[in-house]
Amino acid sequence: MNSPVRRQPAGIRGHRRRNEARPPRLPSIRTVKIGTALAAALVLAGCASLSPDGGSADVQALVGTNPLMAGTTAQRAPDEASLKSVDALLAKPLDVEAAVRIALINGPRVQDAFATLQLSDADRVQAASLPNPVLSFSRLAQGREREFERMLSFNVLGLVTLPWQARWAGQRHEAAKLQAAQSVLVLAADTRRAWVRAVAAQQSVAYLRDAKEAAEAGAELAHRMAQVGNWSALQRTREQLLLADAAAQLARAEQAAVASREQLTRLMGLGGDRAARYTLPDRLPPLPQAAPELGDVQALALRDRLDVRSAQAQNTAVAGSLGLTRATSVVNAMELGLVRNTTFENDADRTKKTQRGFELDLPIPIFDWGQSRNGRAEALYLQSAARVRDVGVLAASEAREAWQGWNTAYALARRYRDEVLPLRRKVNEEMVLRYNGMLASVWELLAETRASMLAVNAGIEAQRDFWIADTDLQLALTGSSPGGMSALQTASAAEAPTTGGH
Repeated sequence: MNSPVRRQPAGIRGHRRRNEARPPRLPSIRTVKIGTALAAALVLAGCASLSPDGGSADVQALVGTNPLMAGTTAQRAPDEASLKSVDALLAKPLDVEAAVRIALINGPRVQDAFATLQLSDADRVQAASLPNPVLSFSRLAQGREREFERMLSFNVLGLVTLPWQARWAGQRHEAAKLQAAQSVLVLAADTRRAWVRAVAAQQSVAYLRDAKEAAEAGAELAHRMAQVGNWSALQRTREQLLLADAAAQLARAEQAAVASREQLTRLMGLGGDRAARYTLPDRLPPLPQAAPELGDVQALALRDRLDVRSAQAQNTAVAGSLGLTRATSVVNAMELGLVRNTTFENDADRTKKTQRGFELDLPIPIFDWGQSRNGRAEALYLQSAARVRDVGVLAASEAREAWQGWNTAYALARRYRDEVLPLRRKVNEEMVLRYNGMLASVWELLAETRASMLAVNAGIEAQRDFWIADTDLQLALTGSSPGGMSALQTASAAEAPTTGGH
């Protein structure tokens, strides 16, 4: 037997139907997106802080294993301990590694590079910081009425685009680290070249001074022989001309030695008594025994050169700014303000009325739809992409040129070391034997002595050119091109997107 169905009152049934017809309200997708963006902005704002070392540790990680660095750490500013180490290095004859260490510790160019990197770090933190609210206050009077208006406004668009701004500034900061690393390597390479030139110039001065003394002896002997009538005026004049030429070469070599030493002093950042205290070795280091096997030099340059990586990082940052510019091309500002307006009646009852509300400032895109900003951003991106290709072509070309220059300089320096100078030394010894046996005149001996000294001087120049070519090769493979680096630095200008006041 079926049980009777119990009917409920209509009010209860309707109440349940209404509850069943109204499921719990879920937040909309737009609300979730806005909340997620605001939460990400708050997280980024809380995490953004200045690097305690200004990014110097990251720069050191980029250049620490480079052969140009001589195992030295570049410092943001010299401290007491580093200055003591500089004094200890200056107390001994200064080799090339010591010169590089002093330049990376005390050189003003390193300090300038790290200061520029610190500016980039400050820009990164600023871009990742929440926009400050603006408090405005006004007092109005009309007859017996007094009105006070307070408004607290927020840059809503700056808050929404904060994650994008932070990511773009982080990309720019990575490019700035690579540029600072380039500056450090270029300074190390310039210091090596200056040291090589200074030592070679000092060595050339010593040999040219000996050549001048030999010319002076010949001129004096010619003068005496002319006085007793054994030589003609033509022969005496030729010896005097040789003396004048040797004196001129010596004067130029001495000036070159002073200039190259002062260039090295400037790169090391030395002044006062430190500039005159240090001494250089008597000769350049010997040539390596064999040429290194580097493989595909242009592939190495495209993989390892810092200016190529810097151009790619800048291109990525410009691409990010292009997306932000397009997103804010039509509406590039939006401010929301909370308003509280209080009016006082100057009567016996002191009546007060308070109004509350909000205010939204939004530009109306009637005349400017953002075409110029979009066009400028696209042009900057195309320019950056072209620069990446240009730097790549430059890196490969300079690597091939530097490798060929290294081989040529090495072959020439070895020819002087293994062939020219030994043969010249043998000829000089034979001439001395012939002079002792009265088979050669003193003039032939003096002429051979001058020729030997000039050959030794040419060998010094060949050795100098090799060590400069070796530095150029290391920089071309792992560091930067001075011309390419300057182009990147001049092009890192106004790529910041305009996002309404933040």
